[in-house]
Amino acid sequence: MEIAGIPIGPGYKPFVIAEMSGNHNQSLGRALQIVDAAADAGVSALKLQTYTPDTMTIDLDEREFHIGDPESLWSGTSLYKLYGEACTPWEWHESIFAHARTRGLIPFSTPFDDTAVDFLESLNVSCYKIASFENTDLSLIRRVAATGKPLIISTGMATVAELGETVQAAREAGCRDMVLLKCTSTYPATPENTNILTIPHMRELFGCEVGLSDHTMGVGVAVASVALGATVIEKHFTLNRADGGVDSVFSMEPDEMAQLVAETERAWQALGHVSYGPTEAEKKSLQFRRSLYIVQDMKAGDILSHVNLRAIRPGLGLPPKYMEVLVGKRVARDVGRGTPMGWQLLARDD
Repeated sequence: MEIAGIPIGPGYKPFVIAEMSGNHNQSLGRALQIVDAAADAGVSALKLQTYTPDTMTIDLDEREFHIGDPESLWSGTSLYKLYGEACTPWEWHESIFAHARTRGLIPFSTPFDDTAVDFLESLNVSCYKIASFENTDLSLIRRVAATGKPLIISTGMATVAELGETVQAAREAGCRDMVLLKCTSTYPATPENTNILTIPHMRELFGCEVGLSDHTMGVGVAVASVALGATVIEKHFTLNRADGGVDSVFSMEPDEMAQLVAETERAWQALGHVSYGPTEAEKKSLQFRRSLYIVQDMKAGDILSHVNLRAIRPGLGLPPKYMEVLVGKRVARDVGRGTPMGWQLLARDD
């Protein structure tokens, strides 16, 4: 499959997405700086989120409309307030997308309702993302799939049955190119809860491209996921975690993102194919294997022994596996110390 002409699949380097989310801290200037930093880091795409507080929830003080988990980064905050702080103003989208394109990035977004899809269609986005918390909203998925554009779906919290319904709904509504991202919907996530062995299983089960939406710290989990077949990597991105912001704690800084891009590409390059025997690059090293050498001057008729015949480097003599075959046999001629052992050195009657 392709997104905006960029091929995605096992034969191509990982498609890395920098997720801006709310790390612009309600500053368009900072948002544009994030675009530049993402481009400098070498990512493939920049992703926004398209919603307003009113398209996400309603403004009520009741307990269930607040984040009550004391371990959450946003504990005690009302959903309405959180989304007001984190949302990207819709009037910024066009400027951010245009700047991203001038920097060679593919800009796109996560819509959270039909109005966001309509708005993003007016901006001619190349693909769409469905967030984990919306992966059971089949109506939204059908609306996005009906655009016919590639669809990236995070799978956080979803059961196999729920994912089956999601994939079926998307395909029946017209989606031809789909990527499922293994995701753990905790912020930050721990490696122990990431379970990236799901990635190859997901590819086999649903017959589509797979990747990772990664909320862990560092690059280790993402690199390991590439080794398991991930072709798309998404990470939250900020200029500096110390600047704060709703997602800053689990977001990557520019140097870290550049490292992620480099190391995931190295992991992909290292996959290669099933291969035994020396590679072309290794063939010149064969000469440094051990092989059998005469290590003492010998006269014609002398008998080979473990004293005058040894397995040493370089590798120009017979392989060491012939040592016991050769010991006890006579040499046909005078042989100097440092001569590689060969069958032609043996007396004919041996």
